[in-house]
Amino acid sequence: MAQPKPIDDFGLWLAGFQQPTVLVELGVLLVCIALAWGATALLRRALARPQAEYTVMFGRRLVDGVLFPVLLLALAYLARTVLANHMTLAVFKVAVPVLVALVVIRMGVKVLQVAFPGAAWVRPLERSISWLAWGAMVLWVSGLLPVVLNEMDQISWKVGSSQLSLRTLLEGFITAGAVLILALWVSSAIESRLLHSVTGSDLSLRKAVSNATRALLMFVGLMVALTAVGIDLTALSVLGGAIGVGIGFGLQKLAANYVSGFVILAERSMRIGDNVRVDNFDGRITDITARYTVIRSPAGRESIVPNEILITSRVENLSLADPRVWLSTVVSVGYDSDVDLVRRLLVEAALAQPRVLRDPAPAAALSAFGADGLEFTLGYWITDPENGQLNIRSDINLAILQALREHGIEIPYPQRVVHMKPPAA
Repeated sequence: MAQPKPIDDFGLWLAGFQQPTVLVELGVLLVCIALAWGATALLRRALARPQAEYTVMFGRRLVDGVLFPVLLLALAYLARTVLANHMTLAVFKVAVPVLVALVVIRMGVKVLQVAFPGAAWVRPLERSISWLAWGAMVLWVSGLLPVVLNEMDQISWKVGSSQLSLRTLLEGFITAGAVLILALWVSSAIESRLLHSVTGSDLSLRKAVSNATRALLMFVGLMVALTAVGIDLTALSVLGGAIGVGIGFGLQKLAANYVSGFVILAERSMRIGDNVRVDNFDGRITDITARYTVIRSPAGRESIVPNEILITSRVENLSLADPRVWLSTVVSVGYDSDVDLVRRLLVEAALAQPRVLRDPAPAAALSAFGADGLEFTLGYWITDPENGQLNIRSDINLAILQALREHGIEIPYPQRVVHMKPPAA
């Protein structure tokens, strides 16, 4: 049977809009919009959680997410199925393709925004998706889509043993894009669920699981996309062998850093938030990536340390088993000072600081008989070294100095005794 010409379909479509049943279709479509709006509002209110979790489904406003057009498309398709048995449709023949294009655009745009926040190339890609979706919708409604696809199918060429056409290539790219967007969406949802309100020791492990899950989903999506385009995956075995040889000879350090990064994240020997000392650089771990680790010092400097160094060299982790850190200060007083009074003043000066732990309590001990006086060592514990160690030492030293001066205890100056030998007769 011969297919009707697109111009005839377009004329029938225009004639359908002159029927009285158009008002019924418009009323049903408005009801579908109201129902989709209300359902989206109720679901958003029921799932009252931080907005960042639902940027794909709900967006920043009520109608700019994926959920609203999906619900509206489902309701419109159901209404079209019911009304098709009672009247000739005109409005829904346009509404359904428009909603399909809207769902495709919202899905692609929101997933890219969540997966790659702040990327400069996301905006041009969003516009390309919008133009392609609306263009396909216009061709669908006007009846030109089968004609265009048939003409594209006539443009073909042979690649090896496969026969490719422009239509096959286009369909393969569309399928590849859909699979990759779906993989990005799933990985972003898993990452958001794993890293939601997680701090401390579990953050590094969950980030490792999130990175591994995203890499696995992207790899599977890439394989499916290449198969959809028509590329023979058996040819990738040669490429994989060449990449392996390249890693073995030229990328040893880079591969070692990536392997070391996964070892650190899996073993949890160093975690985000730990205070470490690497190569005489003290700081707090702020981020652990697959290749390097970022360490921020209390002075504000950041050191990017390759993960291989953290595996092969000595690293002091001040927070691995216990976040408590022991600090000390040494004070010298005169030999005629009251030892018990000095010890009590030192302990009271430490306890006056709220950052100093009460259990274990600070302790002062007579540590040495110095050349100039008695040397006392005051030791105390803190649990927040990331807030600085020099400042707590300074506050305690100032309190010690004030207490000793108030009680008349002398801090002796360095003294030396010089014996003068009388000259010979």
